Amino acid sequence: MRVGVYVDGFNLYYGARGLCGKSTAGWRWLHLRDLVTSVIGSQSGWLGVASTRVVYCTARISGASNPSGQRDQDVYLRALTAAGAVDELSMGNYVSRTSTAPLATAGPNGKPVLTVPHWPVMIQDSTGVAQPDAVFMASVARREEKGSDVNVASHLLLDVLGDRVDAAVVVSNDSDLAFPVAEARKRVPVGLINPTKSYRAGKLGGTPADGVGGHWWYQLTPLDLKSAQLPDAVGRTVRPQGW
Repeated sequence: MRVGVYVDGFNLYYGARGLCGKSTAGWRWLHLRDLVTSVIGSQSGWLGVASTRVVYCTARISGASNPSGQRDQDVYLRALTAAGAVDELSMGNYVSRTSTAPLATAGPNGKPVLTVPHWPVMIQDSTGVAQPDAVFMASVARREEKGSDVNVASHLLLDVLGDRVDAAVVVSNDSDLAFPVAEARKRVPVGLINPTKSYRAGKLGGTPADGVGGHWWYQLTPLDLKSAQLPDAVGRTVRPQGW
């Protein structure tokens, strides 16, 4: 059985950081092939897995705003390639833009709660009448990673439709992947690995018997991540300090 593995790099990174802790060492230097091979072996029930093709979809960090992050990422990408932990790097990009939106705070369920005037700061119209329902607007600079989810979907469908894989594993909890995952399930068994501590995105659900059947779902744990680390040194490439 040929298994294609499609990793949403930023969903995995921020999910793993949420699971293990931003300031905690021991999870960033991740050996992707070892991680997915372990999960497939323990969770899939698939027999005769002969090979895995790992496609890592990410985007390069901008050195202009985060030079240390860019250096660390470059080291990691070199290590992944040198260790044979991935077969293909599929790169998206960052987009910098300015956006305007109502000022808000996160509510108990994480949904935005708009900030409205209240004492000691109130808004009045030109006649001096208070406007308690006014909305504060804020303009902010944003940096968005673009392309990882599209690249995951594209590689998944190209490999499935091109008969290059007999099964597929998607490492992401991004509901935007619902359509390509559903289409893939009609043709091959698909495993979904949720790399976050959140519940699985509802649109990525289904049953093991959908389409051709043989599908499964798994949520990563901190132990999964910490047990699948690259060697501290991969050739001349060394794990960054604090990783």
